[in-house]
Amino acid sequence: MKQVKKVLLITGGSISFVLGVLGIVLPLLPTTPLLLLAAACFVRSSDKLYQWLITNKYVGSYIRNYRAGKGIPLKAKISGVLVLWVSMGYTILFVVPLAVVKVLLVLIAAYFTWFILKQKTLERS
Repeated sequence: MKQVKKVLLITGGSISFVLGVLGIVLPLLPTTPLLLLAAACFVRSSDKLYQWLITNKYVGSYIRNYRAGKGIPLKAKISGVLVLWVSMGYTILFVVPLAVVKVLLVLIAAYFTWFILKQKTLERS
């Protein structure tokens, strides 16, 4: 049973990691929460994967800074909100024909904008 749990946690952590990395460029996938979920799965299943994740030169800082309460870099906040609204704006204006769905997309974009902006801004040392 322990082995099944370990395999499930590694699988879940791996899926979460891939989605988190995709979230760096796709606006509706929240990068930091998915990477934190991956870290939580790996810390319970594989110390080697956990250490690799938190020391990874591309995504390790997301986890370390967030867990330390340091926040998110201002550049990441600005680019995240900008990409979110550009992609949502395009989708709302040119892709989705239903008004109800357009309103729902605006509400989703507004929520994620609020979520990103409410996070502490990482101060440069």
